[in-house]
Amino acid sequence: MRLQFLLAKRTADTPKDALMPSHQFLVRGGYVRQIGQGLYTLLPLAQRIRAKIERIIREEMDGIGGQEITMPVVAPAELWQASGRYGQVGGELVRFEDRTGHPHVLNMTHEEVVVDAVGASVESYRQLPLMVYQIQTKFRDEPRSRGGLVRVREFTMKDAYSFHRTDEDLERYYQEVHGAYVRIFERVGLKAVDIESDVGMMGGQMAHEFMALSPHGEDTLLLCDSCDYRANREVATTTRSSPAEEEMAPLEKVSTPGTKTIEAVSTLLKTTADRTAKAVLFMGHGEVEDPKGKKKVVERPIVAFVRGDLEVNQAKLRNAARALDLRPMQVEETEQIGTVAGFVGPIGLAHEHLIVLVDETVAQTPNLVVGANEADAHLTGFNLSRDCPDATVADLAEVKEGDACPSCGAPLRMARGIEVGNIFQLGLKYTKSMGFEYLEENGKSQHPTMGCYGIGVGRTLACIIEAHHDEHGPLWPMAVAPYEAEVCCIQAKKPGVLDAGEGIYKQLCDGGVEALIDDRKVGAGFMFADADLISAPVRIIVSPRNLKEGKVEMKYRLPEGTAERKELDGLLPAEASLEEAPEIAQRAVEALRRG
Repeated sequence: MRLQFLLAKRTADTPKDALMPSHQFLVRGGYVRQIGQGLYTLLPLAQRIRAKIERIIREEMDGIGGQEITMPVVAPAELWQASGRYGQVGGELVRFEDRTGHPHVLNMTHEEVVVDAVGASVESYRQLPLMVYQIQTKFRDEPRSRGGLVRVREFTMKDAYSFHRTDEDLERYYQEVHGAYVRIFERVGLKAVDIESDVGMMGGQMAHEFMALSPHGEDTLLLCDSCDYRANREVATTTRSSPAEEEMAPLEKVSTPGTKTIEAVSTLLKTTADRTAKAVLFMGHGEVEDPKGKKKVVERPIVAFVRGDLEVNQAKLRNAARALDLRPMQVEETEQIGTVAGFVGPIGLAHEHLIVLVDETVAQTPNLVVGANEADAHLTGFNLSRDCPDATVADLAEVKEGDACPSCGAPLRMARGIEVGNIFQLGLKYTKSMGFEYLEENGKSQHPTMGCYGIGVGRTLACIIEAHHDEHGPLWPMAVAPYEAEVCCIQAKKPGVLDAGEGIYKQLCDGGVEALIDDRKVGAGFMFADADLISAPVRIIVSPRNLKEGKVEMKYRLPEGTAERKELDGLLPAEASLEEAPEIAQRAVEALRRG
């Protein structure tokens, strides 16, 4: 490829809204073109990288028995209605009607469609286990698009789905996919850590995310440096020391005028925050049964109690309450459940469909101060086992940096990460709701258990830049570099420069190297700035000064400290003769491919 014809406009200007290095260099290097919020055209450079990532993914998915398919971007609403998700998922799922008035959706994920496809073909236990995968466009009406390709509305996903006779077989295959994911991310140059995660809207019984560590990451992770414990903050747990045993004090109402905060009530009553319980109030949609036994989705009030020195983890609360979403409760809604904002307590709350949940720390701590559900009053001496023995207790508290690891007790470290992949054990959630059955060996019908496994291709591309860049541009690992070598013709008007550059370029192309030549009549600084943004790992510089001595200059751009770079240190000299340069460059490229 000749750079003058490459469809990519490079610029020295950084977009004002681009805060992440990947976003900055993707725009500056002419990799992408934004056409709307969260909507990007991938230009040739990015398309070449994406194709290489997809090739690696396909090789690893095929290696564990995957069969590639392609499912539609659009699905009739009936499929999502059958699983129950049509009414459960919020505005991020785009719903529309075709010209006949028939309701459809833009698939943001394909569980329903794949169950329909596989269920139509699998009839016998002899056909299981089975895994199919696709690399397909998805659309999610994301309200918080940010970071270039990190969070977009239209995106490319590899999603795979497996079907099994037993949970044990699902667990076995889950580990196979886990191994394939480790290899995929290693091959593209990413150190992605796997962490326990929330199943979220996907549902199911277990999930792990693969996270690329980055200070710009949206997810908060809790990591233990003393053992292998790693978890998303949404599901992280900790080991808390048990309070000292005390004799139960009598429950007494005390006047606490104007004390609507834990700090204020602790000061007034001369106690500490960890000897109080605070209420956090939400509204959340969830299923309820009407008098006729029919299920419907309604918005329900949810009150969570946690020890006063801790915070409620909304993901844990959402799961414990079986809520589809959460929003803060308004003052007037607080009054409707028979309490007063700032003085909410667990005794005496009553309202239709009200959900009251109590964190484990409240259950374990004796003689707490709690709200009295009336203005300017609290209760002292609250003990859950005596005063609310039927309360639902769950792990609701957020884990903080420095809390004890639940596995070994060492302090947990907090980090930020970008999710690039996920794996779920879905169980029977979709196969049962959608009526997918097969005949077992004994002739009985059974629902297969199911797993699903996703990788964000665009996110992976962006995260490679996040992990590997300098102040000039990306540092692409050879496996995904848009071009393997670039020939830079400095002062191309001078005699011999173009002929020498063309000769090297032709030999590289003939040898199977993905080569780029820059023979434009531009200054050296401009040419090198563009070369840094494109970042071919091997660079051959042809200039009048070196040609006088029969030599060319050779450089490389690779991630610091990688095995690739160490390998190349002994293969690519700073200078080479004009005759030797193509062969040296080709040997270097081949070595990097193997690396």
